[in-house]
Formats: sequence, C-alpha cells, structure tokens
Amino acid sequence: MKKVLNDSTVTVHYTGKLEDGTIFDTSLAEGREPLTTTLGQGQLIKGFESGLVDMLEGDKKTIEIESVDAYGDHVVDMIIEVAKDKVPEEVFVGQVLQTNGPMGPSFVKVMEIKDEVVVIDANHPLAGKKLIFDLEVVGIS
Repeated sequence: MKKVLNDSTVTVHYTGKLEDGTIFDTSLAEGREPLTTTLGQGQLIKGFESGLVDMLEGDKKTIEIESVDAYGDHVVDMIIEVAKDKVPEEVFVGQVLQTNGPMGPSFVKVMEIKDEVVVIDANHPLAGKKLIFDLEVVGIS
C-alpha cells in the first residue's frame, strides 16, 4: 500500500473543529469534494500536512494542531484603528471586509466603531486557536 510522503499528492476528506466541537470546515458537506493537494508546496497549514505524512490510503485519524502550527498566535498588534473615511460608510461591528495589502487580498473583522476611527482585527479568524481535524486519506499519487 502507498504511504503519504512529504511530496505526495493526496486526496483527503477532512472535518475541522475547534476545541468546543464547533465545525469550521468540512469536505463532507453536500456538494463538496475531498481535498486534493501536493504536500510540501506550502498550500496547507503546517500541522495539517505533517498529520497526513505516513498515513496509508484508507486510513482515518484525528489530529490536534496547536495554533503555532496552524494560523499562528493572535497578535494584538494586528488590531488597528483605521480612519472612518477608509471604510465603507455602512460598516457595522462584526462585518468582515476585504482589503489589499503588500501580500495581496486579506480579510479583516470590524471590532468597534468610534467617532473618528474603526477598530479592525487583521488576524486570521482561526489565529490563536487549537484546531482538531478528522482525516481520511482516500487517494495517494
């Protein structure tokens, strides 16, 4: 049987959960296909890739990924104030906005609206969180 290596192309079903059991993503939802990716190309978070290595086709397992091997720690310096005239007029707390930075498009969350500024959080929504994934390898090439 084939085994997942650091440069394998793998097809995998997954369900990603938070520690409280909340599912944040799954390939098992209706209309979704399993994820196919080549390891070692930086397309997946580090902990997800390393969790797949050495699995065999048909294997199932659950992995836990600390934030440092997922989306990193929640960085307080990434919560910033932006002038109100730099955001849409009808902005509201909790809204997710798309912005363009030096590394391309990213998303920020509106945390607070003050008189002259809007407080936004530019951390990834899963930053600072331990992630739990149920994995099933359905193909290796």
